[in-house]
Amino acid sequence: MTTIQEQRGFPFQENEMRDLCRCGGSPATAVAARRSTAAYAKMLERTPEFQQWRDNAHEIKRYAITHWDQWLVLFEKNLQAKGIEVLWAEDATEANRLIVEIAKKHDVRKVVKSKSLVTEELQLNRALKKNGIEPIETDLGEYLLQLAEQRPTHTVVPALHLTAEDCGRLFEKKLGEPFTAVPEELTAIARKHLREHFLTADMGVSGVNFGIADTGSFAVIENEGNAGLSTSTPPVHVAVMGIEKVIPSVDYLPQFLHVLPRSATDQKLTTYTHLFHGPTPGRKMYVVLVDNGRTRVLQQPETVSTLFCIRCGACMNACPVYHRVGGWAYGWIYPGPIGEVLNPHLVGMEKAGKLPFASSLCEKCAQVCPVKVAIPEQLVYLRNQATQTASPMRSWYQAMLWKTWRFFNVRAARYRFLMGCVRCGTRVVPWIPKALHLLELRAWTQGRAIPQPSGEPFRQWWRRHQKDLSKQNREERGSK
Repeated sequence: MTTIQEQRGFPFQENEMRDLCRCGGSPATAVAARRSTAAYAKMLERTPEFQQWRDNAHEIKRYAITHWDQWLVLFEKNLQAKGIEVLWAEDATEANRLIVEIAKKHDVRKVVKSKSLVTEELQLNRALKKNGIEPIETDLGEYLLQLAEQRPTHTVVPALHLTAEDCGRLFEKKLGEPFTAVPEELTAIARKHLREHFLTADMGVSGVNFGIADTGSFAVIENEGNAGLSTSTPPVHVAVMGIEKVIPSVDYLPQFLHVLPRSATDQKLTTYTHLFHGPTPGRKMYVVLVDNGRTRVLQQPETVSTLFCIRCGACMNACPVYHRVGGWAYGWIYPGPIGEVLNPHLVGMEKAGKLPFASSLCEKCAQVCPVKVAIPEQLVYLRNQATQTASPMRSWYQAMLWKTWRFFNVRAARYRFLMGCVRCGTRVVPWIPKALHLLELRAWTQGRAIPQPSGEPFRQWWRRHQKDLSKQNREERGSK
C-alpha cells in the first residue's frame, strides 16, 4: 500500500484505496455528472450571450496571469493598507507552518473551515491535527468526507460519490443519530452538530475565489452559508489563496460571476457572494498567498492557460473518463481533465506523469470550460514531456511495452500473430493473478471482467467485404 501511495503522490486512506481498487468510479458519480452536463446544455440554449462571457473571462485571466507580478504586488499593498496581514508561502510546508504559527499566536484550539481546495492541496487538516488543533470542515460535502475519512471526488461537489443512504449510515455511525435517508433530515442533523462548532471555534479558515488587486479585496463564493459563519464568528480569519486567483479590478468580477455558477451548478448566481474588505474592529484577518508550484506553470508558455482555471468542475462533468473512474483514480486533490494538466506541475512529472494519458482527447472539456483552458492541447504537450523527462512513462516497463508494440505493428504477419495472442490472452489472463500484478492490471480487473472479442475479426471481415465488392463491380460491368 505504501508503494501505491508514493506513486500517486497523495496519502490515500486505506478504505479509499480498497474502494478504488474494488469498483473504480461510483455509479452515483457518473449519474450526477451526466445530469450536470444535461443542465449545462439547457443553460446554453437559454443564455446565448454565454459564449461572449467565456471569451471575456478568458481574456481577463490571460491579462491577469501575464502581468502576474504587477497585480500581486498591488494586491498585497492594498490588503495591507486595510489592516490585513499578508504572508507568502513558496510551498505547502511553508504555508502550513505559517497558518499553524498564526493559530498558536492566538491560542487557537479549534478551527472551522469553509470549502477550500487549496487547503486540501496543502493537507492543512493534517498539519493542524499534528499541532493539537482540531479542524472542522463546515461545507456539508466536506463534513461528510471528514467523518468518512475520505478525500473529495469532485472540485465543486466533493461528496458526489455518496448517496443519501451512505450519508444516513455515516451519521448513524459517527454521530449517533437515528438512520434517515431524507435529504432535509440529513441537512438538519449536520446543521445541529456544526452550529456548536461555529460558536466555539477560535479561528476560521477560508479559500479565495478571486483576489481583487485594485481594491485590496477578495471574494468567497458559496451556496450553504457556512463560509459566512466560518469567517465572521471566530475572532481570527485566515484566507488561503492560490496566487493564480488574482484579477486586476473589481470591474472584472461580474464576468466571472456570470460564468462560474452557470458552469458549476447551472445557477444564474451563487447563493452567497462574500466580498471581504478588511477586518472588523477587534478581529484579525490574514491572507496567505500560496505558490506551491504555480510559478512553474508560468515558465512554460504551452501550459500557462492551466492557471486560468476557476475550479467550476465543468470539465469533470463532461469527461467520459471521469464518469468511469471517479475522482480518487487521479491520485491527488484535482481530478478530471484539469487535474491531468495541473497535477504534473504541482507535484512533479515524476509522480503525476501518467495523468496526461488518462484522456480520450475527445475535447469535451475544452468545449465547456468557462475560461477556455486549452486542455486537449496541453494534454498532448505534457504527454510529450512525460516521455522526454523523468516520469513513470520512461520506466523500463513502458519502454518494453512500446518497443513490443512497434515490433508487432510494422509487419502484417506479426500483427496477425499478435491479434491471435490477444484473443487467446483475454480468456487466459484472468486466471493468472501474478501476471496481472506484473502488468499493473490487478486493481482494474478485481471489479471488472476482461473484455472478450466478439464476432469475426476485422481483417477477416475486410477480406470478405472486398471479395463481395469486387464481385458486385464485375456484375455491374457485365450488365453494361
